[in-house]
Amino acid sequence: MEPRMLQLLLVLHVLALPVQLCEIPRGNSALIKCLNTELLRLSQDLSEELNPSVYVALRLSADHSLEKEAQYLQRLKNVFQPSASSSVAGGQQKQPNTGRLALYLLALRAACQDMETLVGRQLVTRLKYHLHKEKEQIAFKGNGRPITSYYQYSLGVLALCVHGKKIDTHVIQKLLNAEKHNKFTHGGKLSVDTKAMAGLAFACLEQANLYEPRLVAAISLAVQRVTDRILQAQTTKGTFGNIFSSPLAVQLLIATGMSKKPECPKGMDALLGSLEQGHFQNPMIMSQLLPVLDGKSYLDIATMECRAEQDTLELDTKCPGSRTVILGTKMITVQLAVEHPLSPETLYNHSIQVPSGSSLQDVLRTAAEQGPDQFTYETQNTLHGPLLTTVMGVKASNGERRYWQLLQAPDTSLQKGISDYQPQDGESIILKFSPW
Repeated sequence: MEPRMLQLLLVLHVLALPVQLCEIPRGNSALIKCLNTELLRLSQDLSEELNPSVYVALRLSADHSLEKEAQYLQRLKNVFQPSASSSVAGGQQKQPNTGRLALYLLALRAACQDMETLVGRQLVTRLKYHLHKEKEQIAFKGNGRPITSYYQYSLGVLALCVHGKKIDTHVIQKLLNAEKHNKFTHGGKLSVDTKAMAGLAFACLEQANLYEPRLVAAISLAVQRVTDRILQAQTTKGTFGNIFSSPLAVQLLIATGMSKKPECPKGMDALLGSLEQGHFQNPMIMSQLLPVLDGKSYLDIATMECRAEQDTLELDTKCPGSRTVILGTKMITVQLAVEHPLSPETLYNHSIQVPSGSSLQDVLRTAAEQGPDQFTYETQNTLHGPLLTTVMGVKASNGERRYWQLLQAPDTSLQKGISDYQPQDGESIILKFSPW
């Protein structure tokens, strides 16, 4: 056989090989539908925090319960929609922060709502105002940090971009500078979810066809750098950073056409394995995961038409497991300690007994009930669940960039929040006031 013919046959053989894409292996449809059903159930639970991210996930899904989705959207509107008389800068009602407002705008686009109304324009203007103030904070303080976080800042940019709105180039430049100078960190380590959210914002801007070539070139370079860092962050288990930052990371790989990279299917396998084992209980993370399992990202919201949707999702779908935790009759002991860098001694160190299956929040509550003069704490509701803000009268501060870090002794940072993490018998938990 001639060499040239042999080369041609080899090329054809390579082209014929199946390409491993970031796709869901067959046999997982029931598992995915159960996740979809659980999010729908959450949307109907009046005791749950209203979360636009849950609505976005339901809308990006292939299966729907259109009536229940419409009910949830109306509840979101009742909370997030400003009155016609409220001003851009404030008014009497409490304004959502940058991230919450951005998620609400994504929800409205996912519902194909007309934004060229008075209220729609008010919402867009308000988000632009939020980003302007965030940008000013970055420049004013000189430390390159926004009012909230670069995660929320990126989410705000993404929401405006998905709506096809042109964004102030100075706002974009601040995000580019932050990426270039490695500002997407938490506690001195790379924050994969922040990196991924910024990457989604950059990917949307790159496709927007609204900006001058020089800026687009800088955005394209940022997309490449971000995706490279995300791929490098993959662990031997297949997760990107940790399992809870992996859904956004895979969204970015899907959005940027990186699904042919071997890291993507490996990450998808890790997500499916964790889903099957019941590791995903937090509504925010669940809502970031569901689009991935449908092969979508937040960028797909921009092209949604809300037509010919399958109204096939039912709440009575039989699914194994539940988010409802049943406390055991057995009592377990958890050692709880509080540390502050300015104190030479541990502020608090006691053994707490709680029923098996209790969350860390249950441990804190029990400690406060048993010794209110010894242990006190406060939390703040967020879309990711209750956030520990104050311990023993010491309050975490964005301005001072300090927070109450949750550690499994001696120095392993917990990957879950206080309402999701379930300590084991004999485990030692440290609440440590730390910089971030």
